Amino acid sequence: MAKVIPFQGLRYNTEKFQDLNAVTAPPYDIISPAEQQELYNKNEYNIVRLDYGMDFVSDDATNNRYTRSGNAFQKWIEEQVLVREDKPAFYIYEQIFSLGSEKPSHSLKGIIGLVQLQEFADGVVLPHEGTLSKSKEDRLQLMQATDANLSQIYSLYRDDDKRIARLIEAQSDRNPDLSFVTDENITQNIWIVTDEELNNRISTMFEEKQILIADGHHRYETALAYRNLRHQEDGTEVGTQPYDYVMMTLVSASDGGLFVFPTHRMLKDLERFDELLFVGLLTEEFSVSRIYFTEGDYAEIMTDRLANTVDETLFALYTGKNYYYLLKLNSTQGIDEAIQDKSDAYKHLDVTILHKMILEKYLGIDEENMKDQKNLVYTRNAHKAIREVQNGTFDCAFLINPTKISEIKEIALANEKMPQKSTYFWPKMVTGIVINKFD
Repeated sequence: MAKVIPFQGLRYNTEKFQDLNAVTAPPYDIISPAEQQELYNKNEYNIVRLDYGMDFVSDDATNNRYTRSGNAFQKWIEEQVLVREDKPAFYIYEQIFSLGSEKPSHSLKGIIGLVQLQEFADGVVLPHEGTLSKSKEDRLQLMQATDANLSQIYSLYRDDDKRIARLIEAQSDRNPDLSFVTDENITQNIWIVTDEELNNRISTMFEEKQILIADGHHRYETALAYRNLRHQEDGTEVGTQPYDYVMMTLVSASDGGLFVFPTHRMLKDLERFDELLFVGLLTEEFSVSRIYFTEGDYAEIMTDRLANTVDETLFALYTGKNYYYLLKLNSTQGIDEAIQDKSDAYKHLDVTILHKMILEKYLGIDEENMKDQKNLVYTRNAHKAIREVQNGTFDCAFLINPTKISEIKEIALANEKMPQKSTYFWPKMVTGIVINKFD
């Protein structure tokens, strides 16, 4: 049983900040060093200074990005830069966006609330991707310095009868309480719901739901670790404290604005990389076609071709020339034999096949190599992948199709985790709309 409750969030004081774009930020894990500096310069109260502070050469145990975050957080509360909601609230959160130049716009709409932390083994909150220790250690130090969730985890739930969807639409059928547009031209609308009876109904509706983490596995596992540490320190019972909950944006898995983008693979420093020999080896498992470009955008040509499939497993291999290779998996027999201890849902994922049947089998890039990114680098930008191969920084690139929502659910229900960088949900949830402070 999922326990989802309203909370008295901390929000930026709108009397001080008319445009929240100046003080909000993307999630910490997609911010480049250059973007981090831009956000620092944007406003002295930008949330990045709390959620993803800079490191300096003079940092030590008492003065570092975590201690600075904790000190600034407390100061901002005292100065009423951040103010507490008067009553417990759910926050209906909408993003309005377009894909490229496409019209009309899409809308993604969910609810921000607190979800009681539960171990994955309980089968209520489900993961679908593995995590890295380094990232969890970073987030844990930040939580210990701030005693807060500074950003919300992005999660999905099934709403087949659309009861929650209808309620969300009814409560957002008015002008939003907060609205701003990000630098990516995505409109962010927020409705604050404080009606106690209504919020009780919302909590009741979620009791029967399973919750699938879409984006934020590191933060969820960190919240579990923080909860356990605090209970040990405080001598309190699990389920009785504010830190037994974590802030989430909950979105219906059937929401029409839900998009998952692919993460492409770029390969570098391959020993004696021989294109023709490599492609020849691939014909053992794949039907291989060399397709020449005539005119147009190389990245778009390849991604459009990949998208033009239903049940086939396709990859585009680019080696820097005026052509690419289209790889079509002949049979799942090879992957079924190579992996014995996983479900078919896991084995037949495009990323599993790419990793096991190409990168590991023919290039010797195993799981440890992938984690260390010794020869493998990930990018969500197909154009960047093409440029990096053309300029010689990388030997080749594999463009892939996005993972389907149905595949993500199957993996989670099988209690399995996808390989790293299997999914990229978009648009990303903005950090700084609301904060959950544990007091």
